[in-house]
Amino acid sequence: MILPSGDAGQAFPIYITVVAGLLFLALAYLAVGQATVNRSSAQTAADAAALAAAQKTRDQLAGIWVDDVRDPTKWQAVFAGQGGEDFCSRAGQLAGQNGATAQCQFQPPLSYTVEVKTNKPVGDSVVPGTENVHSTAHATAVIEPLCKPPDAGAKGDALPQLICRDKVWDLKPDDPSGLPKPNDLFDVHLADSPANDQ
Repeated sequence: MILPSGDAGQAFPIYITVVAGLLFLALAYLAVGQATVNRSSAQTAADAAALAAAQKTRDQLAGIWVDDVRDPTKWQAVFAGQGGEDFCSRAGQLAGQNGATAQCQFQPPLSYTVEVKTNKPVGDSVVPGTENVHSTAHATAVIEPLCKPPDAGAKGDALPQLICRDKVWDLKPDDPSGLPKPNDLFDVHLADSPANDQ
């Protein structure tokens, strides 16, 4: 069907309006996608930073336990986190590797809370102001002792068994290769993290 020339002229502005509207919607979806990717990057950086700091403390505590393995009276203190140092600097390193800056807080004895801010903003979009918006995210990593130290034990080679979850270790200090590894002694995991701020 051929429209009269007058009707065709009236339809053209409607066509332009519809196309412009669809283009705006496409750009809006793109802006949402940009923001989502930026927030996801922030959360990844926060998670990695918190876990890295917690793993350093876990490894240090495991090393202290190995040093004190012949004295079971000291094990309880190690599994309680005593002697663990603040490794927030490690959190900052991991955040930097993931394109963010970090503020880290060591919460003795056994957790870290990290807040990160992406170095890269969301970028230009049809949504005003996004060119200067940096996404932020939080993460908390917890170091969980897995072993139940004995209430008492004699020093020397005759050591009590160490029970870590469902595994029983017959300890032989003269054979370090047979001792529990850091991940046998402590579990490192993320606590429930708040949603991204922006």
